[in-house]
Amino acid sequence: MVRAVFLFVGGILLALPAGGQTLEPPKPVPSGDALTNPAYSPEVAFLFDLEAKFAADTAKGGGAAFAKWFADDAVTLSNGQAAVIGKAAIAADTNWSAADYQLTWKPDGGRMSPGGDMGFTWGHYEGHFKKPDGSAGLTSGRYMTVWKKQPDGSWKVALDASNNEPAKKEDCCKLPGPS
Repeated sequence: MVRAVFLFVGGILLALPAGGQTLEPPKPVPSGDALTNPAYSPEVAFLFDLEAKFAADTAKGGGAAFAKWFADDAVTLSNGQAAVIGKAAIAADTNWSAADYQLTWKPDGGRMSPGGDMGFTWGHYEGHFKKPDGSAGLTSGRYMTVWKKQPDGSWKVALDASNNEPAKKEDCCKLPGPS
């Protein structure tokens, strides 16, 4: 007879044998609302939880907190800008304070690799700030975060990519009007 202890950790159900050795995370099993998101699984829930912690830290600590989530060899890609490579360069590039700029985001979806050591999320972001004239400013768009499990077991951002908000579907494929 096999005895196991079940733990619910960060949205993932883990089974531990009575001897205390850790088993692998569970196989993907649709959870949540499988009719609206058939790819939702405990592994995707884990990635969503990472994103939520990343976003909460950034909201409190600004750019410095944002940069702490990156792996040493990470890359950021932003619309119309050169790639920023390496955690030190990313930290130098993300020097805003939470009081001056509020970056928020939420994942819309995600996937985990079959090996469970890499995954990615995507979603919508917004940046709120004050313009020089004192009025409210907003930048928004889509993002993708690639997560990688580190040798110490922690998870870090390997790639963060963002671009401006896509055109509205009703703006697609219009011919220019008369001049």
